Amino acid sequence: MIDTTIPLAHPRQTHKQAVLSHFNRCAPQLDGWRSRNRYYYQDLDRLHQFLIPAGSRVLEIGCGTGDLLQATYPGVGVGIDISPVAVNIARQKYPHLRFYCADTETLTPQKIGYLSDGPIEGPVDEPQTFDYIICANAASYFSDIQTAFSRLKPFCTPQTRLIITFHNYLWEPLLQLGEAVGLRRPQPPQNWLSMDDVANLLSITGYIPLKRGRRFLSPKRIPGLSRWINRYLAPLPGIKHLCLTNYVVARPDFRRAAITADAPSCSVVIPARNEAGNIESAIARLPQLGSRTEVIFVEGHSQDNTWQTIQKTLQSYSGPLILKAFQQTGQGKADAVRLGFAEATGDVLMILDADLTVPPEDLPHFFEAIATGQGEFINGSRLLYPRSRKAMPWLNTLANKTFALLFSFLLEQPLKDTLCGTKVLWRRDYQRLTAGRSYFGDFDPFGDFDLLFGAAKLNLHLVEVPIRYQPRSYGSSNIAHVKEGLVLLRMCAYASRKLKFI
Repeated sequence: MIDTTIPLAHPRQTHKQAVLSHFNRCAPQLDGWRSRNRYYYQDLDRLHQFLIPAGSRVLEIGCGTGDLLQATYPGVGVGIDISPVAVNIARQKYPHLRFYCADTETLTPQKIGYLSDGPIEGPVDEPQTFDYIICANAASYFSDIQTAFSRLKPFCTPQTRLIITFHNYLWEPLLQLGEAVGLRRPQPPQNWLSMDDVANLLSITGYIPLKRGRRFLSPKRIPGLSRWINRYLAPLPGIKHLCLTNYVVARPDFRRAAITADAPSCSVVIPARNEAGNIESAIARLPQLGSRTEVIFVEGHSQDNTWQTIQKTLQSYSGPLILKAFQQTGQGKADAVRLGFAEATGDVLMILDADLTVPPEDLPHFFEAIATGQGEFINGSRLLYPRSRKAMPWLNTLANKTFALLFSFLLEQPLKDTLCGTKVLWRRDYQRLTAGRSYFGDFDPFGDFDLLFGAAKLNLHLVEVPIRYQPRSYGSSNIAHVKEGLVLLRMCAYASRKLKFI
């Protein structure tokens, strides 16, 4: 018979107490275990350094003694851990960072700067929101993962990225064996999560999973072999599902149901080469977008009278759009788009090809998707609706589908059509993309890959808007299909080394 006079501890509280006792006990040995398994922790550092630009505002949950937080080189770094012993060690190691003892499952913005049992000494000057929130294997120890993820939402802006890493549950027997023989540090009771488990928990707590990744097949360093396995073998389809480290990148869901009164402004860049017959139609058919619509023509080395037609259109136009025009000195569409974006003043940047195969009337769908927070990088998709062979011959369709599969593999996000010319993003994100362009280099004459790879590197939320692709009514395509297809393949091979084999 149960004695009902003695209150029974909730299972979550029992779990939490066991985790706290364990980490208080083993905190002085954490650095020693990190040293013994340096190869694994170096890869964890490298992953986060790839995902987080140096100088960001970073909050780490379950920070331990602070090594991973320090490895991201934050401009502002704040660590939270349930163990006061670990927190005190972290403060001694990294006095320029701030560490607090707190329980993530009861965390509030008001508790930043406070110990779990009282205020700390000294000023509290941490930001209330962060660019990145790290949860490196911490979800494995939470007693209530759903509550923990919910508690992080107030620390987010729409641009915040939450990075969750956790061990592949297929490795559970091997990891337990490693613990038994002394190769892995002792563990408290753990949650074993699948990729779908984490994605579902994020979805029901107000986040949008953006990217799923797997890495690290050989956790112990084998000279001459481990680097090859982890860099080249581990990312391959099929094999990647056997990797030790799983990770999910998510954004908080701040989507709105509709465009509000404070709609952003928009700049539409129209690269135009040998498109004289489409200029007037582009302006006549282009709807207003947002609070102010700016249209920027960028003409480049046309052999017809495209530039003269643009000038004539600007002089005769008297409608609500703001029209501008520039001539490029460089070559290629990418150069034209960069010139147009550099001159743009709108909050949202949009590309419309002057051939009008993407109908200007469809642009409000793109604007609505980004203005309401449905995505942060909006890519047009020509492959959903029926299209004529004249608009896209079967060989072009096959090539587009092939590149879509390659991109989906490289970016860890599903894409149906990568080569549609219409792409939309926030100007602030484009400026960040430009600042980090050196990571890939100036290798893309078309501009599509440059924007997509840059967006993936920034972990932007990519979504696709289907359009009804139309045959051009004037002129002929400027694309040399076979030659440029080979260039695209070389760019994919190059990008794979920068995105997958890191």
